[in-house]
Amino acid sequence: MARKSQRLAQAKSFSWFTFVGAVAGVVHYSVAVGTEAGFSLAPAIANTIGFLFAFPVSYMGHRHLSFATRDTLHRQSLPRFLLVASSGFISNQVLLAGALKLLHLPFWLALGLVMVIVAALTFSSSHFWAFK
Repeated sequence: MARKSQRLAQAKSFSWFTFVGAVAGVVHYSVAVGTEAGFSLAPAIANTIGFLFAFPVSYMGHRHLSFATRDTLHRQSLPRFLLVASSGFISNQVLLAGALKLLHLPFWLALGLVMVIVAALTFSSSHFWAFK
């Protein structure tokens, strides 16, 4: 019975992670694409602004929903999550630059594809380390 309860808790955590990640992703994507198009910013700068807007949404959502059962203090989980998110963002920037330069994709498409790839990596890092 304990295993079933643990699997249910993991499924719930993954569901919340998906929801919070989607909300933060929409914030990141909308701000990045909007600032790139609206202000004619370079893709890297627009992507950075999108990340900065999405980070608090992501951290607070994951802390209070995705990993709510974990008893970590902010002083432990915030620096760890910042490291995970920053690593994800660096990966995002590198993959985005490659997609724009090598594949000649439009910014909005390249960013969307890259964000899906990086999200999968971020979940694993958050689950097994940041909120452990």
